[in-house]
Amino acid sequence: MTGVLPANPSPRDERELAELPASERVRYRLVGAGCRHHANDNIADFIKDGELDEIQAEVQAKLQEVLRALVIDTDSDHNTQDTAKRVAKMFVREVFKGRYVPMPPVTEFPNFTRLNELMIVGPITVRSACSHHLCPIMGRVWIGLLPNEHSNLIGLSKYTRICDWIMSRPQIQEEAVTMLANELQERVQPDGLAIVMEADHFCMHWRGVKDTETKMTNSVMRGAFLKDPNLRREFLSLLSKK
Repeated sequence: MTGVLPANPSPRDERELAELPASERVRYRLVGAGCRHHANDNIADFIKDGELDEIQAEVQAKLQEVLRALVIDTDSDHNTQDTAKRVAKMFVREVFKGRYVPMPPVTEFPNFTRLNELMIVGPITVRSACSHHLCPIMGRVWIGLLPNEHSNLIGLSKYTRICDWIMSRPQIQEEAVTMLANELQERVQPDGLAIVMEADHFCMHWRGVKDTETKMTNSVMRGAFLKDPNLRREFLSLLSKK
């Protein structure tokens, strides 16, 4: 038993699966279901109780090997003795948690008063990580909504929770904003949806060109915001005042 699955695993019984590392058991279920598991995908539905603890322990062991490969003496260096443990917890439970936990509960309210005017939420502080170098992406998001009488309204804090769930994954900013738009479009069903994200990328600040001034701003416009230039202009002009 090697503990590593082939690209197209053959069927295994529960005893065989139990002998595999938790990460390989989860991967076995994902591959068997034909489910993509890229860095920015949520895989919570394929993780059973207790397996996230096992995955964290696996990550810790692998990170300890990384430190060893970097020729760091973690036995005598008091600063790095628990680094692998800390980083594993940070990856699994914090900065990449959006991959491993379900969507947070979101209370929805019917649009009883038939609100149909522009709503803007933001700036929401967001934290993510570049999937190319695993360096931080720190930024702000603004969300514009044009609801209709059939839209589901959600609490103000829930926008922040959804943003955090989407952003807490390794990814690129362009895809992150699109994923956030897809989630909000499905939940709220507005006539128009607009999202703008502005962020610092530490893969530029910390390495490579080491440019500390450059930011990236991108947007997604849907429905009325895409079709109506006046609505789009109103949304963007209000952002400039924030």
